[in-house]
Amino acid sequence: MRIGELAALVGVSSRTVRHYHHLGLLPEPVRLANGYREYRLRDAVVLARVRRLAELGLSLDEIRDVLADDRGRELREVLAELDADLARQQEEIGVRRSRLAALLAEADLHPDSTVSPDMAAVLRDLPAGGSRLAEVDRELLALVDSVADPADRARMLDLMLPLTEPDALARGHALYGRLDDLADADPRDPRVAVLAADLAAHIPDEMAAVIVANLDAVSEHLRPPGPGPVENPTGRRWMETLHAEVSPAQAEAFRLVMIALKERG
Repeated sequence: MRIGELAALVGVSSRTVRHYHHLGLLPEPVRLANGYREYRLRDAVVLARVRRLAELGLSLDEIRDVLADDRGRELREVLAELDADLARQQEEIGVRRSRLAALLAEADLHPDSTVSPDMAAVLRDLPAGGSRLAEVDRELLALVDSVADPADRARMLDLMLPLTEPDALARGHALYGRLDDLADADPRDPRVAVLAADLAAHIPDEMAAVIVANLDAVSEHLRPPGPGPVENPTGRRWMETLHAEVSPAQAEAFRLVMIALKERG
């Protein structure tokens, strides 16, 4: 058989046959005097086996290992691993489909709906009311919810629960309004320090403890801007990202909040 005939017999392309030759999956027959390769039945058998293993989901490297062991011992091991991988994928697909079904069943589908159900409930309760800072908070929470592992997400939701109580929601709405009022203020405005104290008091003790535990990551930002070495580049990047979303007066308020929380801790 010529290469085209072999490829047609097994149901692949001539290009695929040449690729398998290049990878060493299919031995290349000796060329005849006329320069053509002459394929035999055993070549078709090997090529068909490679195709079947590829259709089962094995990588080409795994197929090479399987072909190297004619007794099938390694094949059984590889197929068992593949079966376990497929089972995990099937479970993950089932969870994702259940989540999509719940989303499609919502009468009022909106961007916040795409986060986890528990976080969606928190975001529905948190005040926004057109506040720019409230919207930044919602975006950050949605981002963290998307990238956090389940344990961290559950921990974060537990910390957020006290802030969803009716009295806390009312206070939070008022604090967002006062933060928005500082959009064009000078960082030395006396309202900044007063608001920072009220913001710190609004944060529950358990959440404050978690924030304080992570203050080392932003320690160089607990002092006013000025010359000096940067002790924590990662903390600096996070704070610079936050500062890009707020005004200088609002950033100063957040800096004072972190100092107050550290003192409370």
